[in-house]
Amino acid sequence: MSESNKKEIRRIGVLTSGGDAPGMNAALRGVVRAGLYRKLQVFGIQRGYEGLLEGEISEMNAHSVSNIISRGGTVLLTARSKEFATPEGVRRGKAMAEIFKLDALVVIGGDGSFRGARDLHRAGMPVIGIPATIDNDVGCTDYTIGYDTAMNTVKEAIDRIKDTAYSHERCSVVEVMGRNAGYIALNCGIAGGAEACIIPEKDFDINEDIIKPILACRNAGKHHYIIIVAEGVGGSMEIAQQIKEITGITTNATILGHQQRGGSPTVRDRVAASLMGAKAVSLLAQGITGRVIAMKGESVVDLDIEEALEMKKDIDEHLIETSKILSLY
Repeated sequence: MSESNKKEIRRIGVLTSGGDAPGMNAALRGVVRAGLYRKLQVFGIQRGYEGLLEGEISEMNAHSVSNIISRGGTVLLTARSKEFATPEGVRRGKAMAEIFKLDALVVIGGDGSFRGARDLHRAGMPVIGIPATIDNDVGCTDYTIGYDTAMNTVKEAIDRIKDTAYSHERCSVVEVMGRNAGYIALNCGIAGGAEACIIPEKDFDINEDIIKPILACRNAGKHHYIIIVAEGVGGSMEIAQQIKEITGITTNATILGHQQRGGSPTVRDRVAASLMGAKAVSLLAQGITGRVIAMKGESVVDLDIEEALEMKKDIDEHLIETSKILSLY
């Protein structure tokens, strides 16, 4: 960004938007404390874009973010705003930010939240985005805040379910989160020793992709089975019923649901969120806006928000193939 396009930033607002994710509080803490270190004023915006429209904005200090790094969810609360998805809503949001004399906004959330941030940026409101979603489905970044914690929660649930499946010689179909992305399902399937993982990115045939692996494992002497189904595929109850009807194996379905979003964030999520929050403030202190923070490998980088939203992330075919190999041999 050229020097002429930079703007002096003294007062910044920060909000959390979309689905909550463990580590959002750590990112908020990173923004507030890094901002105070750089002599900036930081204002928390309650309930995401909805709170921005309503002017639910108050100044934060070091005490505001004490003891929140270990908490799941978001102390700023989050909500989805239909009004903000309209041009008039964006204009109202920008006007409210100006009433509070905010020079820039930090938006912590996923793709939908970033689209709102981009619209504000186009309307002339300086923004920085920080990726936080358990689905890890933001195309511009290798890693999103909350992903590691969610996977560990799922892994622990699978381990418990597997104990019962073993004891009763059953098959368990476990539905995990991932509306449009199978990252949680695929990685937790490998970590949990699943016989099959069904993800939104790949069409599946119940006989080829579920029944055959179960029968192959049974013929090899195994008597308990785990099938992981991503939320975006759905139908876990129906899949369980089909398995029972075709194989005769007693099969139960478990939908893990929103417990995957909660809980104290892991070390990885706390550190990644803290680094991303501090990076966002570092850019703002330099007058650099219209960016999205991202992780490439273990490095924290920043990308143009327009370019970032155009990026896509493909599921790792090698991971899929490895999952199949490990389940059968």
